[in-house]
Amino acid sequence: MEDLFGGDDLLGDGAATEASADAAPPRGDRVPAGAPLAVRMRPSTLDEVVGQQHLLGPGAPLRRLVEGSGAASVILFGPPGTGKTTLASLISGATGRRFEALSALSAGVKEVRGVIDLARRRLLSGEQTVLFIDEVHRFSKTQQDALLAAVENRIVLLVAATTENPSFSVVSPLLSRSLVLQLQPLGDDDIAALLERARVDERGLGGALTVDDDALAHLVRLASGDARRALTALEAAAGTALAAAGDGDAVLDLATVEASVDKVAVRYDRDGDQHYDVVSAFIKSIRGSDVDAALHYLARMITAGEDPRFIARRLVVHASEDIGMADPSALQTATAAAQAVQLIGMPEARLALAQATIHLATAPKSSGVVAAIGAAMSDVAAGKSGAVPPHLRDGHYAGAAGLGNAVGYRYPHDHPDGVLEQQYPPDELVGVDYYEPTGRGVERAIGERLDRLRAIVRGIGRRRG
Repeated sequence: MEDLFGGDDLLGDGAATEASADAAPPRGDRVPAGAPLAVRMRPSTLDEVVGQQHLLGPGAPLRRLVEGSGAASVILFGPPGTGKTTLASLISGATGRRFEALSALSAGVKEVRGVIDLARRRLLSGEQTVLFIDEVHRFSKTQQDALLAAVENRIVLLVAATTENPSFSVVSPLLSRSLVLQLQPLGDDDIAALLERARVDERGLGGALTVDDDALAHLVRLASGDARRALTALEAAAGTALAAAGDGDAVLDLATVEASVDKVAVRYDRDGDQHYDVVSAFIKSIRGSDVDAALHYLARMITAGEDPRFIARRLVVHASEDIGMADPSALQTATAAAQAVQLIGMPEARLALAQATIHLATAPKSSGVVAAIGAAMSDVAAGKSGAVPPHLRDGHYAGAAGLGNAVGYRYPHDHPDGVLEQQYPPDELVGVDYYEPTGRGVERAIGERLDRLRAIVRGIGRRRG
């Protein structure tokens, strides 16, 4: 089970029993001292939650729920380690409701109905129930349908968590009965604040060591916006540092972090020269058709914690900028990769980014799209924006024909070939060629067809030299 500061061990195997239902996931001083750091540092109040300020601001639906004044069921959609389970627990505690938790990985319709029956019996004595379902997208349609009546009649307050876009993975009736709130990966400042709190808090490391700046920066990069990952890495590295220090002062440095988490620091500053240098090398390697170099730079960006949405945007731009009509499917692949990043998130989305990188690097190249739109915009900027030919103007209003609008327009579909002679550009741009296909990839065939199209449309027998 994924959440902000815990794992599967917090909520058991999903079976609903009277004993397990009584308590929310353990927090604060209720957590055993030997529990993982991520569990010990689970927020016990809303003030301890980092990030998600867009959902926790004054009057926001999620804040109202956590503070006990809201009554709507919610679906929390976001990547791992952003606080879905923690927020469900806080909602339960704030409202004074009993907390039940099921994991879609192990629970079936029987377990769902068992929790609902238990919640219904509690209502008879005035007790209400928060039902938390993790990985709700893994529930079948039948399992999700089993929740509908209980949610609609408020037998339970449903808090469902998913790492996938609920528009694609949750049935429409359940969506319509719930608020859908999207959680964002934690920012670097949020992760750094979280690590510092864990270092000094008595629930965490109690100030037993100091962390130098390079080590902290590397831990933040390793987290990639995931709080649980950050705390797990800190705990592993701190254990190594404390053991090495013995009775002396323990200092957690970069070398210790690297040795403890088996992941070396990558020289990459998302706000500095390294960011721009690596991105530039990535794009130029794709443009130069060096797939291996492109994958290297992609791996450096991913390992360093670069925003995968940024990488995806660059691939989409590159697909048109340097490939274009030489392989029109390159844009489809890049766009699909960008959608995959949004849909499934990291780390799995790295595969889609790699697939798009390989496609683009090995595709035939053409700058024809850039040159074509650039030339057309240059002419427009230079004032070459003559009147639209009368026969192309809008004729769908009274009096249009009297003005000569749409008169004489020839409908291409009436011709057997679907193309015929007719003037389309303003007078001063007749005969101007903007798009010049290369002889590479699909553009070779496009170029041959374009010659014929221009000759027919312009009513001349001209052929490209």
